[in-house]
Order: sequence, then structure tokens, then C-alpha cells
Amino acid sequence: MQKFKNKVIWITGASSGIGESCAYRFAQEGGSLILTALEEELLSGVQEKCVQLGATAVSILPFDLSHIEELESLANKALQQYGRIDILYNNAGISQRSTTLETDISVIRKIMNINYYAPVILTKTILPQMISNGGGQLVVTTSIAGKFGFPLRSAYCSSKHALYGFFETIQAEYYNQNIHVTIVCPGRVRTNISFYALEKDGTQHGKLDAGQAGGVSAEKAAKQIVYAVYRKKREILVGGKELIMTYIKRFFPNMAAKLARKIKTT
Repeated sequence: MQKFKNKVIWITGASSGIGESCAYRFAQEGGSLILTALEEELLSGVQEKCVQLGATAVSILPFDLSHIEELESLANKALQQYGRIDILYNNAGISQRSTTLETDISVIRKIMNINYYAPVILTKTILPQMISNGGGQLVVTTSIAGKFGFPLRSAYCSSKHALYGFFETIQAEYYNQNIHVTIVCPGRVRTNISFYALEKDGTQHGKLDAGQAGGVSAEKAAKQIVYAVYRKKREILVGGKELIMTYIKRFFPNMAAKLARKIKTT
């Protein structure tokens, strides 16, 4: 059985990492896909593979999500592709590698725009259509950095904390209108997020951190995520032994604070 046959799924950040791997999983399950990321050439490659894997249809909408004033128009273009969106997966994000005081405010704004305001604007544009069609599902990639403060990640942590507040509120407000929310909370997943992370002045970090390199594969993460989306799970944690920090924070917050101060940040 193809679990997502007759479902239209829009994925942001679909050109690499978790977004790309999830696109392939959704394709294998017969979904109709809309793929968004900055790099059109990479998106075209993902589109071609999704078709080969069995997607019902695949279209691409390359876009720079930091251009928040144009996001409502982007969302309307996505709606026009197949006439509706059943699952919106706000996956795109950008990380950080700099202390709070040295980080330029323009870098903080860019991270918040991509990680927080973009999902908010896309969701607010798509949600009325979902409700009018009888329901839908919102999926968002946060991070264990959205559970506690993490050195060199002040803006990144802030944006991920904010996503929890926004999407948990959406779930509370619209659950009775058949709107489901799945929050994806990765720990260390082997993607290029550290390579594209922003330094204090906005330049790229430009390297794969050791912690990231030792994470679970994007393919393994995608398998768990897509299954969680199918089951309409409220939250899924994805990663390795680092996920224990989320439980330490819940039950032993003082210990979590001490451990966070000692975390290796590269």
C-alpha cells in the first residue's frame, strides 16, 4: 500500500539532508510533491529521482526563504501546482557558530527569518485552505536545541524554541478542525547543516563538525520521520545518544544546564 497516494506534500529545504531524504520516502509512497530550496539545479536532481521512485507528480519551486516579504506569494504558487496542499513540511533551516555578543544583529535576523518567520508565514497562508478542505497536516523540523540553550547557537536555539511555541499553539487551536501537527526534533543527523551555518559576520562555517559527522544518516532519519507523519504523531525525536539530553532537561533541569555548559560545540 502506498501510504501517501493522493496526498500533496510540500517540503522546504528539499535539496539535501533530511528534506531530500524525506522527499524520496514520500515519493516511494506515491505522494505528489512540491519541492522548495535555494538551489534550482540540486532541486531538479531530487525531482528526477523522486519521479523514478514512484511519485505521482513532482514540481519544484526554487526560492530563498530569507526573502520573507515574498513568502505569501510563494505559498500561493505552491497551492496552484495541484490545487491544494495536504501536508506542509517546514523543514528548511540554517544554523549558527558564534557567541551571542559577537554575532551581528543581521545574522540573528537572517536566522530568525529562515527558521521561524518563514514557517509562520507559509503556515498562515496554507492553513485556511487546509481547513476549508476538511483538514491537513503541518510538519516542522525543530531541534533538540529547541529544548535547551546550547553554546554558539543563541539565534538558532531561539528560532527553534519559537517553533515549538507556534506549532503547539496551532495544534491546540485547530485540532478540532482536523489539523494535525508533527514536530520533528533531530539531534545529530549527518547533513550539511554545519557547513552552511553562519559565523558571527554571516560568512559560512564551511566545514562538517565532528558531532554532525558522527550523527545518524539522513536516510535513517527520514524513515522514522515519514512513518511518524503517516501515524500523525505529535512529536518525534531523531538521532542517537544525544537525545538523552531532552529527558535530562525535563526531569533534571539543573543537571541539564551544567551539561550544556560542557558540550563540545564543534
